[in-house]
Amino acid sequence: MLAEIKNLAEKLNPRLIEIRRHLHAHPELSGEEYQTSAYVAGVLSSCGVRVKEAVGKTGVIGELSGTGKDKRIIALRTDMDALPIEEKSNLEYSSSNPGVMHACGHDVHTTVGLGVAMLLSQLPEALAGEVRFLFQPAEEIAQGARWMIKDGAMQGVDAILGVHVFPTIPARSVGIRYGTLTAATDDLEIIIQGESGHGARPHEAVDAIWIAAQVITSLQQAISRTQNPLHPLVLSIGQISGGRAPNIIADQVKMNGTVRSLHPQTHANLPEWIEGIVSNVCRTYQASYQIKYTRGVPSVHNNSFLTQILEDASRESWGRERVKILTEPSLGAEDFSLYLEHTPGSMFRLGVGSKNMENYPLHHPQFHVDESCISTGVVTLAYAIYKYFLCSSAPTTTMMM
Repeated sequence: MLAEIKNLAEKLNPRLIEIRRHLHAHPELSGEEYQTSAYVAGVLSSCGVRVKEAVGKTGVIGELSGTGKDKRIIALRTDMDALPIEEKSNLEYSSSNPGVMHACGHDVHTTVGLGVAMLLSQLPEALAGEVRFLFQPAEEIAQGARWMIKDGAMQGVDAILGVHVFPTIPARSVGIRYGTLTAATDDLEIIIQGESGHGARPHEAVDAIWIAAQVITSLQQAISRTQNPLHPLVLSIGQISGGRAPNIIADQVKMNGTVRSLHPQTHANLPEWIEGIVSNVCRTYQASYQIKYTRGVPSVHNNSFLTQILEDASRESWGRERVKILTEPSLGAEDFSLYLEHTPGSMFRLGVGSKNMENYPLHHPQFHVDESCISTGVVTLAYAIYKYFLCSSAPTTTMMM
Protein backbone atom coordinates (compact mmCIF):
# COMPACT_ATOMS: atom_id res chain seq x y z
CA MET A 1 0.00 0.00 0.00
CA LEU A 2 2.88 2.39 0.68
CA ALA A 3 4.08 2.14 -2.92
CA GLU A 4 0.59 2.92 -4.19
CA ILE A 5 0.30 5.92 -1.87
CA LYS A 6 3.68 7.31 -2.91
CA ASN A 7 3.01 6.80 -6.63
CA LEU A 8 -0.36 8.53 -6.41
CA ALA A 9 1.11 11.39 -4.35
CA GLU A 10 3.70 11.95 -7.06
CA LYS A 11 0.98 12.18 -9.70
CA LEU A 12 -1.02 14.61 -7.57
CA ASN A 13 1.97 16.81 -6.73
CA PRO A 14 1.68 19.35 -9.61
CA ARG A 15 -1.97 19.92 -8.74
CA LEU A 16 -1.16 20.26 -5.05
CA ILE A 17 1.51 22.88 -5.75
CA GLU A 18 -1.05 24.76 -7.83
CA ILE A 19 -3.53 24.61 -4.93
CA ARG A 20 -0.94 25.80 -2.42
CA ARG A 21 0.07 28.75 -4.57
CA HIS A 22 -3.55 29.76 -5.03
CA LEU A 23 -4.11 29.66 -1.27
CA HIS A 24 -0.89 31.58 -0.62
CA ALA A 25 -1.88 34.30 -3.06
CA HIS A 26 -5.35 34.68 -1.50
CA PRO A 27 -4.88 34.68 2.29
CA GLU A 28 -7.71 35.54 4.68
CA LEU A 29 -7.62 36.51 8.34
CA SER A 30 -9.03 34.49 11.22
CA GLY A 31 -12.80 34.16 11.01
CA GLU A 32 -12.86 35.66 7.51
CA GLU A 33 -11.87 32.55 5.51
CA TYR A 34 -14.92 32.69 3.22
CA GLN A 35 -13.16 32.33 -0.12
CA THR A 36 -10.73 29.80 1.31
CA SER A 37 -13.48 27.59 2.72
CA ALA A 38 -15.45 27.76 -0.55
CA TYR A 39 -12.33 26.76 -2.46
CA VAL A 40 -11.62 23.89 -0.05
CA ALA A 41 -15.21 22.67 -0.29
CA GLY A 42 -14.99 22.72 -4.07
CA VAL A 43 -11.82 20.63 -4.14
CA LEU A 44 -13.27 18.11 -1.70
CA SER A 45 -16.53 17.80 -3.63
CA SER A 46 -14.65 17.27 -6.89
CA CYS A 47 -13.04 14.12 -5.51
CA GLY A 48 -16.21 12.64 -4.05
CA VAL A 49 -15.74 13.62 -0.41
CA ARG A 50 -18.92 14.48 1.52
CA VAL A 51 -18.78 18.13 2.49
CA LYS A 52 -20.25 20.18 5.33
CA GLU A 53 -19.70 23.93 5.12
CA ALA A 54 -19.99 26.75 7.66
CA VAL A 55 -18.90 24.48 10.51
CA GLY A 56 -17.31 26.58 13.21
CA LYS A 57 -18.37 29.72 11.31
CA THR A 58 -16.04 29.43 8.31
CA GLY A 59 -14.75 25.88 8.73
CA VAL A 60 -15.26 22.92 6.43
CA ILE A 61 -15.65 19.22 7.21
CA GLY A 62 -14.99 16.52 4.66
CA GLU A 63 -16.01 12.91 5.31
CA LEU A 64 -14.60 9.92 3.47
CA SER A 65 -15.85 6.42 4.19
CA GLY A 66 -13.84 3.28 3.57
CA THR A 67 -14.87 -0.32 3.34
CA GLY A 68 -16.85 -0.16 6.57
CA LYS A 69 -14.98 -3.08 8.13
CA ASP A 70 -13.84 -0.75 10.92
CA LYS A 71 -16.37 1.50 12.67
CA ARG A 72 -13.79 3.93 14.00
CA ILE A 73 -13.38 7.51 12.78
CA ILE A 74 -9.99 9.18 12.61
CA ALA A 75 -9.87 12.94 12.07
CA LEU A 76 -7.23 15.03 10.34
CA ARG A 77 -7.15 18.68 11.35
CA THR A 78 -5.58 21.37 9.20
CA ASP A 79 -5.96 25.13 9.68
CA MET A 80 -6.69 27.75 7.02
CA ASP A 81 -6.23 31.29 8.38
CA ALA A 82 -3.47 33.79 7.63
CA LEU A 83 -1.79 36.56 9.62
CA PRO A 84 -2.03 40.40 9.56
CA ILE A 85 1.46 40.73 8.03
CA GLU A 86 2.56 42.55 4.88
CA GLU A 87 4.32 39.98 2.71
CA LYS A 88 7.85 40.78 1.54
CA SER A 89 8.84 37.46 -0.01
CA ASN A 90 8.76 38.72 -3.63
CA LEU A 91 7.40 35.35 -4.74
CA GLU A 92 5.49 35.36 -8.02
CA TYR A 93 2.46 34.04 -6.13
CA SER A 94 2.83 36.31 -3.07
CA SER A 95 -0.21 37.68 -1.29
CA SER A 96 -2.65 39.71 -3.36
CA ASN A 97 -4.37 40.85 -0.16
CA PRO A 98 -2.46 43.84 1.29
CA GLY A 99 -1.46 43.40 4.90
CA VAL A 100 -2.40 39.72 5.02
CA MET A 101 0.01 36.81 4.55
CA HIS A 102 0.30 33.07 5.03
CA ALA A 103 3.38 33.50 7.22
CA CYS A 104 2.73 30.44 9.39
CA GLY A 105 2.31 27.79 6.71
CA HIS A 106 -1.43 27.30 7.00
CA ASP A 107 -1.64 27.32 3.21
CA VAL A 108 0.63 24.26 3.29
CA HIS A 109 -1.45 22.63 6.03
CA THR A 110 -4.65 23.11 4.03
CA THR A 111 -3.00 21.78 0.88
CA VAL A 112 -1.70 18.71 2.70
CA GLY A 113 -5.19 18.04 4.09
CA LEU A 114 -6.68 18.33 0.62
CA GLY A 115 -3.93 16.12 -0.79
CA VAL A 116 -4.68 13.37 1.73
CA ALA A 117 -8.38 13.57 0.87
CA MET A 118 -7.69 13.49 -2.88
CA LEU A 119 -5.31 10.56 -2.50
CA LEU A 120 -7.42 8.40 -0.19
CA SER A 121 -10.54 9.03 -2.29
CA GLN A 122 -8.73 7.17 -5.07
CA LEU A 123 -7.65 4.33 -2.76
CA PRO A 124 -10.85 3.24 -1.00
CA GLU A 125 -9.29 -0.14 -0.24
CA ALA A 126 -6.79 1.67 2.01
CA LEU A 127 -9.54 2.68 4.43
CA ALA A 128 -11.26 0.18 6.66
CA GLY A 129 -12.98 3.00 8.55
CA GLU A 130 -13.85 6.67 8.10
CA VAL A 131 -11.67 9.75 7.84
CA ARG A 132 -13.04 13.13 8.88
CA PHE A 133 -11.13 16.10 7.49
CA LEU A 134 -11.37 19.22 9.65
CA PHE A 135 -10.41 22.39 7.80
CA GLN A 136 -10.36 24.80 10.70
CA PRO A 137 -10.57 28.61 10.74
CA ALA A 138 -9.10 31.03 13.27
CA GLU A 139 -6.20 29.05 14.72
CA GLU A 140 -4.10 32.21 14.99
CA ILE A 141 -6.56 33.69 17.49
CA ALA A 142 -7.05 30.32 19.23
CA GLN A 143 -10.80 30.30 18.61
CA GLY A 144 -11.37 28.05 15.60
CA ALA A 145 -11.06 24.73 17.40
CA ARG A 146 -13.66 25.85 19.95
CA TRP A 147 -16.02 26.86 17.14
CA MET A 148 -15.56 23.56 15.31
CA ILE A 149 -16.05 21.49 18.47
CA LYS A 150 -19.17 23.46 19.39
CA ASP A 151 -20.63 22.63 15.98
CA GLY A 152 -20.08 18.91 16.52
CA ALA A 153 -16.86 18.35 14.59
CA MET A 154 -15.58 15.83 17.15
CA GLN A 155 -18.72 13.74 17.58
CA GLY A 156 -17.83 10.09 17.21
CA VAL A 157 -14.14 10.74 16.54
CA ASP A 158 -11.81 8.08 17.97
CA ALA A 159 -8.45 9.68 17.16
CA ILE A 160 -7.09 12.85 15.56
CA LEU A 161 -3.87 13.78 13.76
CA GLY A 162 -2.41 17.20 13.02
CA VAL A 163 0.57 18.75 11.26
CA HIS A 164 2.49 22.01 11.51
CA VAL A 165 5.33 23.22 9.30
CA PHE A 166 8.73 23.87 10.87
CA PRO A 167 11.38 25.94 9.04
CA THR A 168 14.32 24.63 11.08
CA ILE A 169 13.66 21.09 9.83
CA PRO A 170 14.76 20.47 6.22
CA ALA A 171 12.10 19.83 3.62
CA ARG A 172 11.46 16.13 2.92
CA SER A 173 11.98 15.42 6.63
CA VAL A 174 9.56 15.21 9.54
CA GLY A 175 9.84 15.86 13.25
CA ILE A 176 8.22 13.50 15.74
CA ARG A 177 7.68 14.49 19.35
CA TYR A 178 6.51 12.16 22.12
CA GLY A 179 4.70 13.78 25.05
CA THR A 180 4.31 17.54 25.35
CA LEU A 181 4.68 19.37 22.03
CA THR A 182 3.53 22.93 22.81
CA ALA A 183 2.89 25.17 25.80
CA ALA A 184 -0.24 26.22 27.58
CA THR A 185 -0.80 29.89 26.84
CA ASP A 186 -2.84 32.49 28.74
CA ASP A 187 -3.53 36.21 28.34
CA LEU A 188 -2.73 38.74 31.05
CA GLU A 189 -4.02 42.28 31.60
CA ILE A 190 -2.80 44.41 34.51
CA ILE A 191 -4.05 47.91 35.32
CA ILE A 192 -2.05 49.97 37.83
CA GLN A 193 -4.00 52.82 39.42
CA GLY A 194 -2.02 55.63 41.01
CA GLU A 195 -2.63 59.35 41.61
CA SER A 196 -1.86 62.10 39.16
CA GLY A 197 0.31 65.10 39.97
CA HIS A 198 2.78 67.61 38.59
CA GLY A 199 5.93 66.17 37.05
CA ALA A 200 8.03 68.57 39.12
CA ARG A 201 6.60 67.23 42.41
CA PRO A 202 6.49 63.41 42.08
CA HIS A 203 6.42 63.00 45.87
CA GLU A 204 2.91 64.42 45.88
CA ALA A 205 1.63 61.78 43.42
CA VAL A 206 1.58 58.01 43.01
CA ASP A 207 3.44 57.36 39.77
CA ALA A 208 1.68 54.54 37.92
CA ILE A 209 4.38 54.32 35.23
CA TRP A 210 7.18 53.85 37.76
CA ILE A 211 5.11 51.31 39.70
CA ALA A 212 4.31 49.44 36.48
CA ALA A 213 8.04 49.23 35.81
CA GLN A 214 8.54 47.76 39.28
CA VAL A 215 5.78 45.21 38.59
CA ILE A 216 7.39 44.10 35.33
CA THR A 217 10.82 43.83 36.92
CA SER A 218 9.48 41.95 39.95
CA LEU A 219 7.59 39.45 37.81
CA GLN A 220 10.64 38.69 35.68
CA GLN A 221 12.94 38.37 38.69
CA ALA A 222 10.46 36.20 40.56
CA ILE A 223 10.40 33.66 37.72
CA SER A 224 14.06 32.86 38.32
CA ARG A 225 13.77 32.72 42.11
CA THR A 226 10.31 31.40 42.95
CA GLN A 227 9.52 29.05 40.06
CA ASN A 228 11.01 25.61 39.49
CA PRO A 229 13.69 26.10 36.81
CA LEU A 230 12.87 22.64 35.44
CA HIS A 231 9.33 23.80 34.66
CA PRO A 232 9.71 26.44 31.89
CA LEU A 233 7.72 29.66 32.26
CA VAL A 234 7.73 32.71 30.00
CA LEU A 235 5.87 35.93 30.84
CA SER A 236 6.08 38.68 28.23
CA ILE A 237 4.45 42.11 28.44
CA GLY A 238 3.84 43.07 24.82
CA GLN A 239 1.72 46.20 25.26
CA ILE A 240 1.85 49.07 27.75
CA SER A 241 0.01 52.39 27.73
CA GLY A 242 -0.39 55.23 30.20
CA GLY A 243 0.16 58.91 30.81
CA ARG A 244 -1.37 62.09 29.42
CA ALA A 245 1.49 64.55 29.00
CA PRO A 246 5.27 64.74 29.56
CA ASN A 247 4.91 66.90 32.66
CA ILE A 248 2.06 65.04 34.35
CA ILE A 249 2.59 62.04 36.62
CA ALA A 250 0.55 59.20 35.13
CA ASP A 251 -2.32 58.01 37.28
CA GLN A 252 -2.98 54.82 35.33
CA VAL A 253 -1.04 52.28 33.28
CA LYS A 254 -2.47 49.33 31.38
CA MET A 255 -0.28 46.37 30.44
CA ASN A 256 -1.10 43.34 28.30
CA GLY A 257 0.97 40.23 27.93
CA THR A 258 1.17 36.50 27.33
CA VAL A 259 2.07 33.76 29.81
CA ARG A 260 3.35 30.38 28.60
CA SER A 261 4.10 27.28 30.61
CA LEU A 262 4.62 23.54 30.21
CA HIS A 263 4.05 22.01 33.63
CA PRO A 264 0.37 21.49 34.64
CA GLN A 265 0.87 22.53 38.28
CA THR A 266 2.77 25.67 37.28
CA HIS A 267 -0.03 26.50 34.87
CA ALA A 268 -2.69 25.99 37.52
CA ASN A 269 -0.95 28.29 40.05
CA LEU A 270 -0.11 31.20 37.74
CA PRO A 271 -3.06 33.55 38.45
CA GLU A 272 -2.51 33.43 42.22
CA TRP A 273 1.28 33.76 41.84
CA ILE A 274 1.04 36.80 39.56
CA GLU A 275 -1.52 38.54 41.75
CA GLY A 276 0.64 38.03 44.83
CA ILE A 277 3.57 39.84 43.23
CA VAL A 278 1.48 42.67 41.78
CA SER A 279 -0.32 43.10 45.11
CA ASN A 280 2.92 43.36 47.08
CA VAL A 281 4.43 45.97 44.76
CA CYS A 282 1.30 48.10 44.65
CA ARG A 283 0.79 47.96 48.40
CA THR A 284 4.38 49.08 48.96
CA TYR A 285 3.86 52.21 46.83
CA GLN A 286 0.23 53.00 47.72
CA ALA A 287 -1.24 52.06 44.35
CA SER A 288 -4.23 49.87 43.52
CA TYR A 289 -4.50 47.36 40.72
CA GLN A 290 -6.80 45.20 38.61
CA ILE A 291 -5.80 41.91 37.00
CA LYS A 292 -7.62 40.04 34.28
CA TYR A 293 -6.14 36.58 33.72
CA THR A 294 -7.70 34.73 30.78
CA ARG A 295 -7.02 31.06 30.18
CA GLY A 296 -6.07 30.40 26.58
CA VAL A 297 -5.33 26.91 25.30
CA PRO A 298 -3.66 24.01 27.12
CA SER A 299 -0.54 22.17 26.02
CA VAL A 300 -0.61 19.77 23.10
CA HIS A 301 0.25 16.41 24.64
CA ASN A 302 0.83 13.79 21.96
CA ASN A 303 -0.65 10.36 22.57
CA SER A 304 2.10 7.73 22.54
CA PHE A 305 0.12 5.17 20.52
CA LEU A 306 -0.66 7.61 17.69
CA THR A 307 2.80 9.18 17.83
CA GLN A 308 4.29 5.72 17.33
CA ILE A 309 2.08 5.25 14.28
CA LEU A 310 3.31 8.57 12.87
CA GLU A 311 6.92 7.65 13.56
CA ASP A 312 6.55 4.21 11.96
CA ALA A 313 4.76 5.66 8.94
CA SER A 314 7.48 8.29 8.54
CA ARG A 315 10.38 5.86 8.86
CA GLU A 316 8.84 3.37 6.45
CA SER A 317 8.08 6.15 3.97
CA TRP A 318 11.32 8.14 4.11
CA GLY A 319 13.97 6.20 5.99
CA ARG A 320 15.46 6.84 9.42
CA GLU A 321 17.70 9.71 8.32
CA ARG A 322 14.69 11.85 7.40
CA VAL A 323 12.84 11.35 10.68
CA LYS A 324 13.88 13.65 13.54
CA ILE A 325 12.87 12.70 17.07
CA LEU A 326 12.37 16.07 18.76
CA THR A 327 13.79 16.17 22.27
CA GLU A 328 12.38 19.55 23.32
CA PRO A 329 8.86 21.00 23.30
CA SER A 330 7.98 24.45 21.99
CA LEU A 331 6.64 27.38 24.00
CA GLY A 332 4.43 28.21 21.06
CA ALA A 333 0.73 27.45 21.39
CA GLU A 334 -1.73 25.42 19.32
CA ASP A 335 -5.49 25.13 19.72
CA PHE A 336 -5.15 21.58 18.37
CA SER A 337 -4.88 20.88 22.11
CA LEU A 338 -8.61 21.51 22.51
CA TYR A 339 -9.44 18.53 20.30
CA LEU A 340 -7.29 16.41 22.61
CA GLU A 341 -9.75 17.10 25.42
CA HIS A 342 -12.19 14.94 23.44
CA THR A 343 -10.03 12.18 21.96
CA PRO A 344 -6.41 11.01 21.78
CA GLY A 345 -4.30 12.67 19.11
CA SER A 346 -0.85 13.54 17.87
CA MET A 347 0.69 16.36 15.86
CA PHE A 348 4.00 16.20 13.99
CA ARG A 349 6.34 18.79 12.52
CA LEU A 350 6.66 18.98 8.75
CA GLY A 351 10.07 20.17 7.57
CA VAL A 352 9.93 23.05 5.09
CA GLY A 353 13.51 24.36 5.27
CA SER A 354 15.18 25.12 1.94
CA LYS A 355 18.80 24.39 1.01
CA ASN A 356 18.87 27.07 -1.67
CA MET A 357 17.33 30.05 0.13
CA GLU A 358 17.63 31.70 3.52
CA ASN A 359 15.09 30.23 5.90
CA TYR A 360 13.02 32.73 7.86
CA PRO A 361 11.08 31.93 11.05
CA LEU A 362 7.33 31.56 11.28
CA HIS A 363 5.41 34.87 11.29
CA HIS A 364 8.18 36.60 9.32
CA PRO A 365 7.19 38.74 6.28
CA GLN A 366 9.70 36.80 4.16
CA PHE A 367 8.71 33.35 5.37
CA HIS A 368 8.64 30.78 2.58
CA VAL A 369 8.64 26.99 2.23
CA ASP A 370 10.30 24.41 0.05
CA GLU A 371 7.25 23.00 -1.73
CA SER A 372 8.65 19.47 -1.75
CA CYS A 373 7.28 19.38 1.79
CA ILE A 374 3.74 18.97 0.44
CA SER A 375 4.12 15.44 -0.89
CA THR A 376 6.06 14.50 2.26
CA GLY A 377 3.15 15.60 4.42
CA VAL A 378 0.54 13.93 2.22
CA VAL A 379 2.29 10.55 2.11
CA THR A 380 3.12 10.58 5.84
CA LEU A 381 -0.46 11.29 6.88
CA ALA A 382 -2.17 9.06 4.30
CA TYR A 383 0.04 6.12 5.27
CA ALA A 384 -0.38 6.81 8.99
CA ILE A 385 -4.17 6.77 8.56
CA TYR A 386 -3.92 3.48 6.68
CA LYS A 387 -1.74 2.03 9.46
CA TYR A 388 -4.15 3.27 12.13
CA PHE A 389 -6.90 1.06 10.73
CA LEU A 390 -4.52 -1.90 10.68
CA CYS A 391 -4.41 -1.68 14.48
CA SER A 392 -7.14 -3.75 16.06
CA SER A 393 -8.12 -1.20 18.70
CA ALA A 394 -8.04 2.51 19.40
CA PRO A 395 -5.69 3.97 22.01
CA THR A 396 -7.04 3.61 25.53
CA THR A 397 -7.28 6.36 28.11
CA THR A 398 -4.10 5.15 29.80
CA MET A 399 -2.25 5.42 26.48
CA MET A 400 -3.11 9.10 26.13
CA MET A 401 -0.24 10.22 28.38
